[in-house]
Amino acid sequence: MTTDPRKKSTTRALFTWAAAVASAAAFTVGASNLAQAQVKTLEAGKLTIGMNGDMPMTQLKDGTLSGTDGEIMTWVAGQIGLTPNVVQMDWAALIEATKQGKLDVMHGAMGWIEPRTKIMILSEPIYYFGTLLAQKDENNFTTFADMKGRKVGTVTGFTLVPELKAVEGIGEVKLYDTSDGVMQDLNAGRIDMAILDPPLVQYAIFQHPEWKLKQLPLTPEPDKYPIMSTKYNVIFGINKDEPELAEAMNGAIKQVWKDCLNVKAMAKYGLGDKAWFIPPEKNPRIGVDRDESYQAPNADHCF
Repeated sequence: MTTDPRKKSTTRALFTWAAAVASAAAFTVGASNLAQAQVKTLEAGKLTIGMNGDMPMTQLKDGTLSGTDGEIMTWVAGQIGLTPNVVQMDWAALIEATKQGKLDVMHGAMGWIEPRTKIMILSEPIYYFGTLLAQKDENNFTTFADMKGRKVGTVTGFTLVPELKAVEGIGEVKLYDTSDGVMQDLNAGRIDMAILDPPLVQYAIFQHPEWKLKQLPLTPEPDKYPIMSTKYNVIFGINKDEPELAEAMNGAIKQVWKDCLNVKAMAKYGLGDKAWFIPPEKNPRIGVDRDESYQAPNADHCF
């Protein structure tokens, strides 16, 4: 999976996004049944939203939640008649706060994994991504074998770390406290490749073409490395005691896909490629929190 911010579809999507957002406010005032639902939240009339502020997914700027995931979250909140109340903390704290019922919802390139279904309600997806290898333009690393004898960087606490350390022949796994630290070392040539949230890397590439970086899909080997071979559903994690909220949010997310609002939001940050909106061939949610009849949404009609 690769992204190309210069595609014509991205330009078209970016052009129409502002109009879609502008019309959403008027639509929210009274036209949606969801907005009248009075769903239960921690604070009446407000949606307490957790984020860690990693761009391009989430940021709080001038009091407004934005970013790829943040703009979608804001739109969804409006559709169900709630005002965003944004709380920022690190990723581990977000998980714990949602688990303990101190947040209504958390978000930010949050991948669906089965253990999370036991501690929160996981929404419908807003986009998808697999594992990508960030690297210098002159390289073409795409396999686990390419890690042999090489330095690979990622962030402490990421789910993939134990599996990455077990890759046969890998030279060194370098762990960092922040994604910024990984990107700095990749740019400086102190590591050979990096595994981070793909939207974050692509946004950095989009902003800094002079770095001459790219990211390429990692060829899956699910029998050996199931975590790094997964294509993730990117979702919102909802307080497990708020099923009515989850239902209302899922209804709004369906409209996001129908109106291509996720495609338009992603395109603003250089992430307009169709690959972000193609679900995994074998969806891991089936038999866990979705039944056999479940059809994952896609954005084929948006391109």
